[in-house]
Amino acid sequence: MPTLTHFRLCPYSRTARLALAELGVEVDLVEERPWEWRPEFLALNPAGELPVLQLDGTPPLCGIYAISEYLAEAPAAESEDEPPIQILPGDRIQRAEIRRLADWFNGKFNREVVQELLQQRVYTRLQPEAASAPDVDFLRAVRANLRYHMSYVSYLADNRRWLAGEELSIADLAAAAHVSVADYLGEVPWEEHPVAKTWYARLKSRRSFRSLLADRVPGALPTAHYADLDF
Repeated sequence: MPTLTHFRLCPYSRTARLALAELGVEVDLVEERPWEWRPEFLALNPAGELPVLQLDGTPPLCGIYAISEYLAEAPAAESEDEPPIQILPGDRIQRAEIRRLADWFNGKFNREVVQELLQQRVYTRLQPEAASAPDVDFLRAVRANLRYHMSYVSYLADNRRWLAGEELSIADLAAAAHVSVADYLGEVPWEEHPVAKTWYARLKSRRSFRSLLADRVPGALPTAHYADLDF
């Protein structure tokens, strides 16, 4: 069986998990703490970044972009609950828009929100040598960035059936993965963004999301509504 090396709250790992689940690909999950820089993991991916997908008889697929592009060309398995999807559907223009939005969330959203929340709210609790308390002023700036991004999600969701167009795509999965980390930590002001909330509830109710909603990180338990499909 394929193996996915991941960290439960890594948004890139979560994107890969969602994509694999949507395509009906079962994997063994192996957790890696990315800040530890273990030699064994660096031998697997010299960049030291998650996720890494290992398939039988092929070199490791390192990083969410390589994994996404590989999965985009893989046939989806049939499902009794939901029809199979293509994570990069449509023509060349449509796929370019999907890639643009996936890059927005994997790049800009991650830099300005998620990686900072993880560092301040999670990694500091799991690293004995790290600062013990989050930087309140820094978190205030991150929360302002989050509101900006959630407004953009609302704009996209209000004008399209899914974020990149008429079909669910890797853009939605990447966005939901990043938002889910902020939601796990109770940082998303859902009352200010009802359209984004409706979009996220649609993703949250899909079968592919179940394993994410079951995630728990010692020392950083989720907000009360995290696994509630009705918020």
